[in-house]
Amino acid sequence: MKLFFIKSVYAHCDLPCGVYDPAQAKIEAQSVKAIMDKYAGLDDHNKTRAIIIKEERAELVKRHLLVLWADYFKPEHLEKFPDLHTKFWMAIKQASECKHHLEPEAGQKLLDMVDEIGEMFWATKKQA
Repeated sequence: MKLFFIKSVYAHCDLPCGVYDPAQAKIEAQSVKAIMDKYAGLDDHNKTRAIIIKEERAELVKRHLLVLWADYFKPEHLEKFPDLHTKFWMAIKQASECKHHLEPEAGQKLLDMVDEIGEMFWATKKQA
């Protein structure tokens, strides 16, 4: 009879690298906004490509925000930012909205929301 022992380990994220930065989400949000700004001036072939790229980038914004939200921010951060969960939830929803729209205002709103989350992030980094 073989016995197997499972050792539990703890990591604050999927890979305990400790490297977090909202810049990843911001770069993707900037790309979403830039595509929305340029869309009207594109030919039909490039409009199709632009929509595909915009949707991919909006999905990446969501992914990067989810990693920050789930892996970086901790309960003690809620003390300083009690609306932290709402800010993330609304920004992730705005990234989804950008997949449905081409108006630059939607992209700018996403960019502003990502910037606000970035400010919260850097404020918590200064505390550490």
